[in-house]
Amino acid sequence: MAWDFETDPEFQDQLDWIAAFVAEEVEPLDLLWPGLEFTPLDDSRRAVVDPLKQEVRDRGLWASHLGPELGGNGYGQLKLSLMNEILGRSSWAPIVFGCQAPDTGNAEIIAHYGTPDQKARYLQPLLDGECFSSYSMTEPHAGSDPTLFTTRAVPDGDDWVINGSKFFSSNARTAAFLIVMALTDPEVSPYQGMSMFLVPTDTPGVEIVRNIGLGSEPPGEGSHALIDYRDVRVPADALLGGEGQAFAIAQTRLGGGRIHHAMRTIGLCNRAFDMMCERALSRETQGGLLAEKQFVQGFIADSYAQLAQFRLFVLQTAWSIDRYQDYRKVRKDIAAVKTLMPGVITDIVLRAIQVHGALGVSNELPLAQMLLTGPILGLADGPTEVHKVTVARQVLRDHRPSQDGWPTEHRPRKLAAAREKYAAYLDLEVGNL
Repeated sequence: MAWDFETDPEFQDQLDWIAAFVAEEVEPLDLLWPGLEFTPLDDSRRAVVDPLKQEVRDRGLWASHLGPELGGNGYGQLKLSLMNEILGRSSWAPIVFGCQAPDTGNAEIIAHYGTPDQKARYLQPLLDGECFSSYSMTEPHAGSDPTLFTTRAVPDGDDWVINGSKFFSSNARTAAFLIVMALTDPEVSPYQGMSMFLVPTDTPGVEIVRNIGLGSEPPGEGSHALIDYRDVRVPADALLGGEGQAFAIAQTRLGGGRIHHAMRTIGLCNRAFDMMCERALSRETQGGLLAEKQFVQGFIADSYAQLAQFRLFVLQTAWSIDRYQDYRKVRKDIAAVKTLMPGVITDIVLRAIQVHGALGVSNELPLAQMLLTGPILGLADGPTEVHKVTVARQVLRDHRPSQDGWPTEHRPRKLAAAREKYAAYLDLEVGNL
């Protein structure tokens, strides 16, 4: 039996390098080119970003979520968690390290289910960091409820023809290709009748109706597309996996995606927490430092404890994924982590904003923008409420109802059982009186 809360020295050296590299070399990109992380590089950005990517490759840290056969180093989820805690502090860092969402999940499913030709055409450019992808699943009227999806793909000769609409397909406007989930067999359950297709974004019939932004982003400048698919014709070899395999593929993708979101959320929370502590030690009011005020001390204590608990849960879940190598066996914990994310980031960022006062809600600090991450994470990869239902169902599978309607812990019955168990001793005790 072994419990270990230490990182091996060799990997800790890598983490120390990552922390310094992100702070000194990558975080400045967040200020110079905000919102351009998923835009193909022009000459000026390439001159800066490509050398940074090469440094990451030279350290053996590029695309660490993938195995060596795909250009990664085969790090398990636990090591990825420790890395992503750092990368989550910067919006450009995942790009520089070749592990940005949604491309990580998309690369993972192509690696698992793609044919050699599909891997050469779609996966390799992703791994090289030369293109972006989009996961086109949710629909305007249905959200993420697959039982309501109406986008259809029907066979026509040697091709498939796709018709329907998809909503909030992230990064579609800069993506080289889309992974489209469509109904291929309406006669069976949606869980058995859905398929996935690899569709280049320049395929005739793919129309981005509009790009939807987040929060205060100007209209038309967002990166979450409403897409109409109108008689989009793709060849038979565009089918990813097999016909009717969409849900098996989706679970492979979403299980990893959810835990990776949680890993990066730790980094974002750490950044907000550090800002809160710095402000508390820097600003004076009412005759003393903010750090001396009990309300602020409460903010700091609550944030520290909340983040520590969340981090340990994420690490334990990552360890479980590595141990079982099966997302289904860790489904309960992944879902539980997913439900905690929005509250943790929202609570900590709100406290940091309060400690910063008016500056906290201004556009001169990143806190107001970070606050929107909470509700985004509450919806990304499935609504929080759905995952709470999943957690409850999984938990209840490990419990049983009482046998006769009375609670097992009902004290009168337990007392009677205890007296029966130790009757001889009780009789002796009475006899000695």
